[in-house]
Order: sequence, then C-alpha cells, then structure tokens
Amino acid sequence: MNSLASRLRLYKELPVWVVEDHHDVLPYIYRAMGSKHLPISDITLVHLDSHPDMLIPVNMPADTVFDKDALLNKLSIENWIMPVVYAGHISHVVWLHAFWAQQIKEGKHSFSVGKDISTTTIRVTSTDTYFLSDGLYVTEDQLDNKKSLQLDVFTVQMFDTNCHEEENTGVSSCKKSRFEEQNRSILENSGSPLSCDIPKAVSYDFSTEEHSVTNAKCSHSDNCRLGAKDAKDLSDVSYLKTKVNDCFERSSILEDILKAVHKGKAYVLDIDLDFFSVKNPFKDIYTQEEYEILTQLYSFQKPAVDASEEVLLDCVDYRTHQLEDLEAAFADLCDDDSEETILKWASRPGMELLEQLVHSLKERNETPDYEMVHQAGLTCDYSELPHHVSTEEEIDGLIRAVKHLLKNMPKPTLITIARSSLDEYCPPEQVNSIQERTLNMLQSVYGTLDIHKEYLTS
Repeated sequence: MNSLASRLRLYKELPVWVVEDHHDVLPYIYRAMGSKHLPISDITLVHLDSHPDMLIPVNMPADTVFDKDALLNKLSIENWIMPVVYAGHISHVVWLHAFWAQQIKEGKHSFSVGKDISTTTIRVTSTDTYFLSDGLYVTEDQLDNKKSLQLDVFTVQMFDTNCHEEENTGVSSCKKSRFEEQNRSILENSGSPLSCDIPKAVSYDFSTEEHSVTNAKCSHSDNCRLGAKDAKDLSDVSYLKTKVNDCFERSSILEDILKAVHKGKAYVLDIDLDFFSVKNPFKDIYTQEEYEILTQLYSFQKPAVDASEEVLLDCVDYRTHQLEDLEAAFADLCDDDSEETILKWASRPGMELLEQLVHSLKERNETPDYEMVHQAGLTCDYSELPHHVSTEEEIDGLIRAVKHLLKNMPKPTLITIARSSLDEYCPPEQVNSIQERTLNMLQSVYGTLDIHKEYLTS
C-alpha cells in the first residue's frame, strides 16, 4: 500500500463492527480516522453488497459533510458512501456483487463528485443509469470542490462446491494461491482470484473445438485448473470454454482489486450480509398488481448510450420534476386521501394510474403508509431491486469465493458488517446463519478478531 500507511496506528486485533442498518457502520470508520488507524483521505472501500449504496441525499446541502454529527443524522442505507467521498475520505470504491445485482454497469468508472454550484447539493458527473435515474448527474463545469472517484464494479462468481479444503492444511484442493504472504506487490504477482478448476488432464483448441486428454494446464497459472463435475464433462467443449473464460476473468478481477487496495493508503472491508442472499421486501408488502403500477408510475427511460450532454441534462431535468411530483402527491395523500385529492393528482400526465393504486391500497388497509409507498416507488425506476433468496449451497459457494478472494489480499484496517435483516433485505430466517458463517470465514483468513456486535446494544 501507499508508504504513508506505515505511519498509521495498528490495531492489536482486527476489529469487526457488526451493525443492523448499513449506514450505521460510518461512526466506526470515522472513529478509526480519529484514532489515526485510518487516514483521513485516500481510503479504498471494498464493498460486498447486493446494492451499491451510492445514491446521495437529494436535498442535503453539500457542506453538511463537514459536520459529522449532522451528516450521520441525514444518511440512510442507500446513500451513505458518496457523502464520505465528497468529504475527501474515500477515493476508491470496489463494489463486489453476485450475479443477481446489476444496478451499475460492470467495469471501471472514473468520475467527479462535487458541490452543484446552482443547488449547493452533492452531484456527480457519472452518466451511468444508476445516477441519472435519481437526477444526480451534472456536467463537470457545474461542480465546485470536486473530488475524483474511481468506482470498480465486479461480479463475484460462486466457488465450485465440488472443491473442498484439505482437512489438515485448510488449503483448497482445487487451487493454491500464487500470491504468497511474504510478497503482496501486484507488480510481482499475478494469478487467479477465486476458484479456477481446470481439469488437469484436458487440453483444448477452442478455435477448432478439438480437445484431448493430456496433462496440459491453464496457461496463465501453474495451479489454476478447470474442474470437471464428472467424467462426462471432459467431452463438453462448451463447459470447458465457460470454465476457462471464468478462470481468466477472475484473474483479471483480482488484479484490479489488488491495484485498488495498493493504490490507497488503507482499505476498509465492508460486507452486507444481503450480498449472500437478498430479498426485495416491497414484494411482500404490495400485491403484484400494485407493484406493477408503481413500476409504471416511477419508470425511467434510459437515454441512448451516445446521448449528448444536452440530452442528458434534459433527461435529468425531466426525471427530477417527475420524482418531485410523485413525492408531493404522496405527501398530499398523507394529509388527505379523499377522492378529490386522488383525482387531482391522477389527472396529471403520467400519473393516471395513481387512482387505481390508491384504491387498491385502501381496500387492504384503510390508512396506507403513503411515505413507504413512495419509498417503494423510488426503487422501481429502470430495474427492480435484486431479489434472490439463496439456497444453502449458493450461500456456501459465495462464502468460499469471498474467502479465497480475501486470502489473496492484504489485511484490511477494519471490517464492517451490516445485517440488513430488520428491513428484510437479508432474509431474517437466514441472517444469523449467514453472519455466523461469515465471521467463521473471516477468522479462518485473519485469525483472532475483535468482534463488536453493536446491533445487540442499539
């Protein structure tokens, strides 16, 4: 890592802070900065989550970030990272997610985060749909006090559950890391990040789709092998293609993560337990018909990939007014949901379905929570919230994948964990098991941990 990191204090044991709501990890990150265990700038956040959490409190003055207590009172689970970027503390975010989370385009994103000179709020120059749909995009010349952010987005592939760890050594029988503990320099290391199991007895020529049983191995790593599920897989060229492609993709991802970690002065490992299994809680609250109406009311039309700056600004302006009108409508309904109020708002262009939605809600509940309805609608823009309740095998596969990833990385300064179970993003019936397995995995990688279960006292 950056040489300045050598001047930071070291914890005797690696601290792990376990909270319920994800934004509640921030006080412990700030505490580590205050105690000089973390630097006040150039922090890398390695963020494992089914959600990016990178929205921004829409109307919060940018300067709020310089009053820690005021800031913490303004944040929520979906918007706690970007204000810390604008404050100058975090400069690199690596968002790692499973295949079901697709909110931000895969790959590397470089953009500015700053104060919008016209609204004094925090805005970004990223044109990704994630930010456009929330009305957060502005042009570079519209920002003051700009901070540069590098955002890397990668999918973590589940570890092959056919692989196992040697009972005595704890080393995976399908792969041993090339990244030795005594030498972490990315300039001197390369290899496979997770679980590349290439059949050691298979060679293949994908250009001619010919393969034969030999002693050939994957060309980029002596210890990287594609593993056949059984003997018949050796004759499945498409299977082998997929496996070898996964091998090279994983190698590249780990190298990118290591670059991010080494570039900063320190890094925080942040895990939301819904990374392993996730629900869209609003699907349990509203009927399918109601949810479909919300999707139509809050729909966002993506601009073309090559849209001009003018088109992007028009898109954001239209989206901002759309969301403001919807917020005003449901705020009005909180005070008075009489037929007159319903029809007043339903008569507006694009809000015709509001009448049908409110009538459906009132059939099931005389006093609907319209504020929650609006919050649910905000998640129904260009894509639905991730919803994938994992099987035990899938959870185990992701636990193993994360373990092998972390074993190839330097030790973080601290670890933060969010349960996300009270709002049911992580299935409540699974959260304790996932937490236990996650903590056991972390202990197997890092040894003794200083675990603080803060959710038990809050």
